[in-house]
Amino acid sequence: MVAVALTSARDEIMGRIRSALDGAPPAAGVPRDYRQAGDPVGFDPVERFCERVADYDAVVHRVGEAEIDAALGQTCRARGAVRLAAPAGLPWFPAGVELRADDPPLGPRDLDRLDGVLSGCAVAIAETGTIVLDGAGVSGRRALTLVPDLHLCVVRADQVVQTVPEAVRRLEPTRPLTWISGPSATSDIELNRVEGVHGPRRLHVILTEA
Repeated sequence: MVAVALTSARDEIMGRIRSALDGAPPAAGVPRDYRQAGDPVGFDPVERFCERVADYDAVVHRVGEAEIDAALGQTCRARGAVRLAAPAGLPWFPAGVELRADDPPLGPRDLDRLDGVLSGCAVAIAETGTIVLDGAGVSGRRALTLVPDLHLCVVRADQVVQTVPEAVRRLEPTRPLTWISGPSATSDIELNRVEGVHGPRRLHVILTEA
């Protein structure tokens, strides 16, 4: 009686790999000197952020700190926005615009009736053109910036970091974070773009530098 050795598919595949690698030089080492958060990069973070935001079909207005209210007012007039929701205690007051403070919290129908929302942010990311809201302070609660059709967001130059890891280090991970990269948009299976499905259709960023 002849004994027949049964070979599994795994053994066969591994045997072929070993045969193919027989005599091959050792694999090269993998470099581990990855770039860390805060390492210098070859671009200006504010310039890169503005470029990325514009690539997303958002509008960027670069102004001095003393010009924020005027820039907001001009943007509202251009968009026909006269009533905006805003986090309580917001330090900006665009002329000719009624700000509805979110205190007590405005309901979804109240927010839907307004022309837009004005907020600040927690941090902004140059490499991705992303604005991060943390659900507190000038960012406002999450619903405030998801229901209205127009979002005006004031970003200070010192809030712009180079990379995502740097942004994560500045944020409190237990807060309800909203990451915004351009106006809300999505596409169906036929790639028909639809805007405003899960957030504002229009995003204006007021980038202020001292």
